[in-house]
Amino acid sequence: MSENRSALIVDDERDIRELLVLTLGRMGLRIDTAANLGEAREQLSRNTYDLCFTDMRLPDGNGIELVGEISRNFPRTPVAMITAFGNIELAVEALKAGAFDFVSKPVDLTVLRGLVKHALELNNAERAAPTPPPPEQASRLLGSSTAMATLRDTIGKVARSQAPVYIRGESGVGKELVARTIHEQGARAAGPFVPVNCGAIPAELMESEFFGHKKGSFTGAHADKAGLFQAAHGGTLFLDEVAELPLPMQVKLLRAIQEKAVRPVGAAQEVQVDVRILSATHKDLGELASDGRFRHDLYYRINVIELRVPPLRERSSDLPQLISAILDRLAEQHGRNAPSVSPDAMTELRRYAFPGNVRELENILERALAMADGHSIEVEDLYLPQAGAARGGEPGASPGTIVSPVDLDPAGGPLPSYIEQLERAAIQKALEENRWNKTRAAAQLGITFRALRYKLKKLGME
Repeated sequence: MSENRSALIVDDERDIRELLVLTLGRMGLRIDTAANLGEAREQLSRNTYDLCFTDMRLPDGNGIELVGEISRNFPRTPVAMITAFGNIELAVEALKAGAFDFVSKPVDLTVLRGLVKHALELNNAERAAPTPPPPEQASRLLGSSTAMATLRDTIGKVARSQAPVYIRGESGVGKELVARTIHEQGARAAGPFVPVNCGAIPAELMESEFFGHKKGSFTGAHADKAGLFQAAHGGTLFLDEVAELPLPMQVKLLRAIQEKAVRPVGAAQEVQVDVRILSATHKDLGELASDGRFRHDLYYRINVIELRVPPLRERSSDLPQLISAILDRLAEQHGRNAPSVSPDAMTELRRYAFPGNVRELENILERALAMADGHSIEVEDLYLPQAGAARGGEPGASPGTIVSPVDLDPAGGPLPSYIEQLERAAIQKALEENRWNKTRAAAQLGITFRALRYKLKKLGME
């Protein structure tokens, strides 16, 4: 590390100050110290720091005050909170106030060095530029609407933190892309980004998948295996559809996040892990927590920062830019020139509510590109579901209202048969909207991956 890097340590305990001075000094940093808020403010007025550590309780005030002041006045200075061991509530409060991360007393030097490394990388101008999102995903964060400008601005801010982020939004809005962008714009960009769909892992294999296992720990464990936490070490673990986690696994996940350590199945010792947790779901996680279907303590731990991704119907002004970008990409994939969209077709697209959001827009345009005869996409090429979703411009229609995609009459046969037809139609629609990705189709339908597989087999749709 550069000898020009500097850090400010604010703590009224001399032993803690000396430990941090010694440890950070060996990492090549120049250190200043302060025993209270007044001294810290004086140091900050005279010097610029690459990193700051502050204790929670100081003789003349609360460390949270200092966190807020540094976040507002010195946004390029990451600040980490020193908390008493196990005081997760105060640590979360510090993260919400703008702290980069926190470290518990007694200080674990290995954890401390990792924290310092990531903090300094935030302002490391020599660090390689993050890899841009893949072209097929980039379209989902395009748009000049106020909603998208706010989202991009918020992503830029949360990327500088290590705080857990809960990404909330409907199916198809691009929650995983948002998570990837947070990872790529942050200090962990050089580390792995590990996405996991929590609804696609069988309950009996969850502990092994998340934490790994030792050879012989259960039938079929023929070799040691690292889990998802270990795979994401030094980077980001993205828990998609986190609401699908069963309650027993939620307890174990909470402990792993709090202790920054996991115990592989069959292992005697815990393994330290350094990961940032991002999570997402299309369900209302707060409501699930209120109903007892999701643990309150885990909800508050992963929901330090909540990020809402707006549905497409709330940013219809972005449609022309999105459509142009998607058609350019699809045309390039098919080795042809991108067609234009006729005014009438654009009007129809603007009126449509897009219950499947950007993912559905991509599917509609891909089908239209295949169906269009000339160099322009017409209304008849879109095949927009007339009964599949209410039109945003029709009187009395609520945006995104889902109606039966087929005209079924319950009086035309026995009830089980009628319900079977409804299930078949809903599953068919979800599969088409998700390009036959069963994991995503299950998430859109609000059922588990295993439940979808069962229904496909039962209905003869495999």
